[in-house]
Amino acid sequence: MPEIKMKNKDKTQRLLVLTADIDNDLYKKTRISGPVLGRVQNLSAANQLILADPEETDANAIFQAVKLYDELKEGGYLVNVATITGSETEGYEADREIARQLELVLKNYKADACIFVTDGASDNRVLPIIESRLKINAVKTVTMKQSEKLENTYFVVLDKLKDPHYARILFGIPAMLLLLFALSYYFGLGWEIPVLLIGIYLAIKGFGIEDMIISSFRGFGFSLDRLSFVFYLSAIIFFLASLFVAYGNYATFSQLDSPSVAAYTIEGFLLLMPLSLMLYLVGRIFDITGKKYMFRSFKYGNYIGSSVIFWIIAYSFSAWIIGQIYFSQFINYTITAIILGIAISLITRTLKTNAIKSRRLKGKTVINELGALIGKVNKIDSRKGMMQINTGFGNNITYSIDRIVDVSDKVVIS
Repeated sequence: MPEIKMKNKDKTQRLLVLTADIDNDLYKKTRISGPVLGRVQNLSAANQLILADPEETDANAIFQAVKLYDELKEGGYLVNVATITGSETEGYEADREIARQLELVLKNYKADACIFVTDGASDNRVLPIIESRLKINAVKTVTMKQSEKLENTYFVVLDKLKDPHYARILFGIPAMLLLLFALSYYFGLGWEIPVLLIGIYLAIKGFGIEDMIISSFRGFGFSLDRLSFVFYLSAIIFFLASLFVAYGNYATFSQLDSPSVAAYTIEGFLLLMPLSLMLYLVGRIFDITGKKYMFRSFKYGNYIGSSVIFWIIAYSFSAWIIGQIYFSQFINYTITAIILGIAISLITRTLKTNAIKSRRLKGKTVINELGALIGKVNKIDSRKGMMQINTGFGNNITYSIDRIVDVSDKVVIS
């Protein structure tokens, strides 16, 4: 192993040799739960993991961590070794579990700095989470040696194909495309419908809308035990009713010209759709309040304002197209909608600013939703809606107060 250049050679510094198993293969294959702290425990975990799967790279990373621990111990350093694990689902759940387990390790071993041992680039994404809690002196990447580069590539590809994430991309997406074209051919819909669906999917992936949708449904709170259940159920019923009314208008006026048919269809859909959206937003506010994320509920005021603008403009535009109102009335409705939407947004922002002023944020610790430490509040500029945070590394960063989602003993930002 090449010698690792330490940022600080002070042998009185308490070091932690740390490795992370983000997708939690350790538990999946051996039923050993993280965190694993200590040489004996890590050596036992690595042995069980390598016996369960001889090709497992996480086992090699743990062995490397133990080897590095032995070398540092022999060199006279105060050192310990630990393995932390994430979650099978990866993403946010894995990052949150990594943060939680690292805090548990640091409660049991008060390290001053760490050496991070990783088996690849996927582990490196947790570096900011680790560095927010502990100084990183060095990073050691473990690579498996093969006699031929081609052989190495072959086995890497085979290993990745076993991963459900990559399998969904390489097999799942082509399978869905083939099914779409087969169904379209069977029902005589032509090639336009599959291409439209593919385009929508690519747009959702490309603009990051997928994460927003998943995040929204993850906190949907559809449970009989919650008051929000009534609002969500009502929202779904009104949404389905909106589709039914829209289809009824389309069927009734299908003999008219295309712009009129589209206008009647949109008008029918928008008749009940705003009520569905309002009920959903009220349900979200109840859920967030129940989770003590009071400040996050303020942003739904902006959503309501935007919804009012969109609904009034779209509905009045459809009414103008089919001759129910004059163009001058459409302009008046549009101006009214914009003024009303801006007023709702300003009122919401004022309420949030006043709530922040009453909390005395200066000096409070600031963390993000993953629990990663950002710093401490240095200054609040309520007029500009900005918050200055001292990171503890001698520099200040500025965030909008709109990013505050909760305030207690700490300030949580999105």
